Amino acid sequence: MRVDLFVPCFVDQFAPDVGFATVELLERLGCEARFRKEQTCCGQPLANSGYVDEACSLAKRFLDVFEGADYIVAPSGSCVAMVRKQFPHLVEDDPRVAACGERTFELCEFLVDVLKVERIPSRFPHRVALHKSCHGLRELRLGRSSERMEPDFDKVAAVLQRVEGLELVPLERADECCGFGGTFSVKESDVACSMGRDKLTNAVASGAEVLASTDSSCLLHLGGVFDRERARIRRMHVAEILAGRPLPS
Repeated sequence: MRVDLFVPCFVDQFAPDVGFATVELLERLGCEARFRKEQTCCGQPLANSGYVDEACSLAKRFLDVFEGADYIVAPSGSCVAMVRKQFPHLVEDDPRVAACGERTFELCEFLVDVLKVERIPSRFPHRVALHKSCHGLRELRLGRSSERMEPDFDKVAAVLQRVEGLELVPLERADECCGFGGTFSVKESDVACSMGRDKLTNAVASGAEVLASTDSSCLLHLGGVFDRERARIRRMHVAEILAGRPLPS
């Protein structure tokens, strides 16, 4: 199966190993992973800040770059949500937009819904708590959010539980925002940091060695809070755990 890798800005600039781990995992599972060098930002930061014309330009570029791709996979729930949920509003007159959204998947979503993996070929003998990021949960429906009365499901947790040696521990208020929210964490930094400290309190109380997330942006924000509070709990992207990366020092 041929897969085109979409690497979000936060991964490219701040967490490149997440991209490498994603490629390694996909190839280990039998996929042919390809990276198109001409790809750029999906336009989410511009759209969130009200720069609609500029975001529209980047959305059209995304459609140009990934035209003809069988599957587009990204280690980011928020960026995939941008492509699938916001592109139709930005470029509604482009006939390619619907098909592009149908072919674009968050990594864990791809493993569950397309590859239908029963086992992840890696080992991670550690206690892991999962922070459920807002876009992945509420736009991509990677799991049940606490405000909805529906049967419980969690695609990310299901994938993590297929890793040998991994113990998934419950995290109180796991689907509550970490406080990042893109430009929100800059414009409302006091509120964002307070939300991050709440997440830290719950992560420490869980007894986890690692706090995991599908979004590097959430982990970057939480990393600043955790480091300032000198918390010993590590932060890792789900892709790194699935690829069997060692605990960060």
